[in-house]
Amino acid sequence: MAKDLKMDAPAETPYSEGGMDYLLTRQRKFVTVYLPLAAFTFILLFPFYWMTITTFKSNDDIYDYERNSPFWVWNPTLHNIKKLLFETSYPEWLWNTLLVSVTSTFISLFASVLAAYAVERLRFKGSRWVGLSIFGAYLVPPSILFIPLATMVYKLGLFDSRWALILTYPTFLIPFCTWLLMGYFKSIPFELEECALIDGATRMQILLKIVLPLAVPGLISAGIFAFTLSWNEFIYALTFVSSSENKTIPVGVLTELVDGDVYHWGSLMAGALFGSLPVAVLYSFFVEYYVAGMTGAIKE
Repeated sequence: MAKDLKMDAPAETPYSEGGMDYLLTRQRKFVTVYLPLAAFTFILLFPFYWMTITTFKSNDDIYDYERNSPFWVWNPTLHNIKKLLFETSYPEWLWNTLLVSVTSTFISLFASVLAAYAVERLRFKGSRWVGLSIFGAYLVPPSILFIPLATMVYKLGLFDSRWALILTYPTFLIPFCTWLLMGYFKSIPFELEECALIDGATRMQILLKIVLPLAVPGLISAGIFAFTLSWNEFIYALTFVSSSENKTIPVGVLTELVDGDVYHWGSLMAGALFGSLPVAVLYSFFVEYYVAGMTGAIKE
């Protein structure tokens, strides 16, 4: 009887032979989880900390390291913020950046949704090669594209205007957003679309009422990517815009706060900090959707 009971005993789980049991002790968990996480968090947040403390430092604190620590603020001041907001065109740069980024993002998402749906859901011959060629356009460096684009901007009379950026940014936003949405659209079951076609729905009705509601994480992911890339773009904004009132934050902060070899570090860091906060807040609200959209695209 004892022998039978021994034979009927459940087998040991893999965790008892190794597996994940190394995380059960506090010391090992600290070394393998919390310590790498703390190091990664420090590396990630240190630039924001450095920008913050430099924003509130005076010039004496910035350059005098013998009496002042570079990692702390002993005599905080608002002079750098005042100079940035009231002695430069930073509010206009912020408005230009926001307007250009939002408009370019909506234009790119509209075109990308149509292109991705056509490539993945209409099943025409050569659709896969069309999708690869669209993504291949994203791999072309902007430093090569801005030369012919500059000629077109001049001929269309768009130089030194917001429209020069709004119409050129989709050239590098649409290819990647299309590739991202292609992978997400492909994960949606075709049976839903076939049932809708049997019931008499049009392609536009299927796109608006079935495909897009199911692809919200992918749309948010593509939108965050497009908005972030537009917000931080530098080459096109430097080439196509020259007047101070039409510049964006990346170009305005660099060109207006550097006088020859004199760098106004306090105002520079303030402009960089204020310019990075909207993107950081956007990511914090939609990070789950962003990861879900990227996962759906990479999986395909």
